[in-house]
Amino acid sequence: MLGKFFRKPDPELGDRVPPGQHLASGFPVLTYGETPSVDQSAWEFHVWGLATPATFHWNDFMAMPQSDFTADFHCVTTWSKLDVQWTGVKVTDFMKHIEVPPTATHVLQHCYGGYTTNLPLEDFVRDENFFAHTLFGEPLPVPHGGPMRTVVPHLYAWKSAKWIRGLEFLDHDEAGFWERNGYHHRGDPWEEERYSV
Repeated sequence: MLGKFFRKPDPELGDRVPPGQHLASGFPVLTYGETPSVDQSAWEFHVWGLATPATFHWNDFMAMPQSDFTADFHCVTTWSKLDVQWTGVKVTDFMKHIEVPPTATHVLQHCYGGYTTNLPLEDFVRDENFFAHTLFGEPLPVPHGGPMRTVVPHLYAWKSAKWIRGLEFLDHDEAGFWERNGYHHRGDPWEEERYSV
């Protein structure tokens, strides 16, 4: 596989490619279970838990400030894709539309299809994190998480939840799907936080 689909990073990319990663020639798709398909017109996004409950629809997100992002993407299965181009809504811009009390310390991302993944709030509410609806200038394909996914570039890609449908704000850490099945609770690629110890 190495050579045709993946290659070792050049030494000058050492500050961009975490330890143990190889560069992907394409943009691989890894999914556990069935791929959900949700039309934009039916897509809903809910906020609950400690936050004041709220529901958003596709047009609500499109009315928020839109930003272009170029970010590197690191999968726990040891591949990386550099300079991925996205368009979407910054998490920090979205947070202006909801009410979250200071007692909230974590967020559990919920997705269509039943997938969940957890994040400390300080890892989620960062200026470089966003809700993506466009990939390389085209509507986000369903296999890559369309119509909407989160992108959290500083952590392994399983924290960038595909087919996002809502956020549950908590005052404690609650493991998501992969975290319950042996993955690290945080997932910093530079520390190779792949699995629980």
